[in-house]
Amino acid sequence: MRTIAGEIKIEGEKFKKLQKEIRNVKELKEKIEEVLQGSITEVMAVILGGAISLRASDIHLEPEEKKVKLRMRVDGLLHDIIFLNPQEEKPLLSRIKLLSGIKLNVTSRPQDGSFEIITGENKIEVRVSTLPSEYGESVVMRTLDPRNLIEIEDLGLRKDMLPILKREIKKPNGMIIVTGPTGSGKTTTLYAILKRIRNPEIKIITIEDPIEYHLEGISQTQVHPKKGYTFSNGLRAIVRQDPDVILVGEIRDLETAKIAIQAALTGHSVLTTLHTNDSTGTIARLQALGEKAINIAPAMNIAIAQRLVRKVCKKCVKFSPPTDEEIKILKKELSSLPKGIKIPKIDKNLKIPRPQGCKFCNFTGYKGRIGIYEFFVADDDVKNFILKSPSITDLKKFVIKKGMIPLRKDGLIKVISQITTFEEVNRVTAPPK
Repeated sequence: MRTIAGEIKIEGEKFKKLQKEIRNVKELKEKIEEVLQGSITEVMAVILGGAISLRASDIHLEPEEKKVKLRMRVDGLLHDIIFLNPQEEKPLLSRIKLLSGIKLNVTSRPQDGSFEIITGENKIEVRVSTLPSEYGESVVMRTLDPRNLIEIEDLGLRKDMLPILKREIKKPNGMIIVTGPTGSGKTTTLYAILKRIRNPEIKIITIEDPIEYHLEGISQTQVHPKKGYTFSNGLRAIVRQDPDVILVGEIRDLETAKIAIQAALTGHSVLTTLHTNDSTGTIARLQALGEKAINIAPAMNIAIAQRLVRKVCKKCVKFSPPTDEEIKILKKELSSLPKGIKIPKIDKNLKIPRPQGCKFCNFTGYKGRIGIYEFFVADDDVKNFILKSPSITDLKKFVIKKGMIPLRKDGLIKVISQITTFEEVNRVTAPPK
């Protein structure tokens, strides 16, 4: 179990002032330059307070030959903040290592630690990772902001999808599997589900690597492979704790898959993640691990695939008709939507968003992120089809016929709904061949 070594306090009034002064990357750079020659405590407060104000998920210190680059990841993309000289960076690195419980005299191997930022009544955990590099130690600090724990209504699910998910999460047994690459929002979705279903009448236990967020009213446990506490043996122990709902951070091996599926078949609701490209890849992935279709099919409730796209900035966005090429793409890819899915008419009267850029959005034209989704429900027809061990392609065709809208189409619907842009959808999904 990872322990939090230290804490840094940013007083409430000071934090409010930082939030007013730092609204974009440019203002953060100016504020850091302003305090850089002051105390290291002040520099840390500005960097960390600025990161929280900008809702940065990660802070990077990257040493180069003659300088050290400070970068932050905002809305999924990295931004250069400022270049520090080695004399400026050295006390900063020492302070970070000291706070995190990382050994100061060890520079030749990776180390991990963590600390907390306390701003008034709020606590934000910061996970720290150091890595030896050619010119010094590279540092990444990941901020785990409780504000990222959102309700399922805020995930970005279409109106037709939301009632289906609400229905599925009420089922007392079976598996809900969320898929997607690292950084696609899987944990956010799972925690949104946990927030919705938790109540004093049921017992929820999680096993994670690491625990991303702390949620009141549930029991959370973290794997520690070096001490022999893995997903598989941890999950085996959890089943003996009489849980109603089990969250398994990720299924990585056959043993974990078998125990999770067995739990789903014996009266437990199991939430978990897999690394696959789409929702229909879940079956093939479980089979590749060594599980049999005859066990997978009855255990499945719903498989969800997701990506994150940036939302257009509401303060500076402009709208214009789609180009002839965009109309062609939209008509081609959205021509076969299931009945009941209503979209605007695709012609020159349609207006779609064009990002501009302003101070509010770091001059990117985007502010915040939202999910694009696809999922299929394992009803009796789908379960029977899974028993035939179909290819990913065949299963995809089958569930699309039953009404599944693929990821990319969901993204394009969000384009014509004026939420995101063609560029964002193309960034995270591949156009059909």
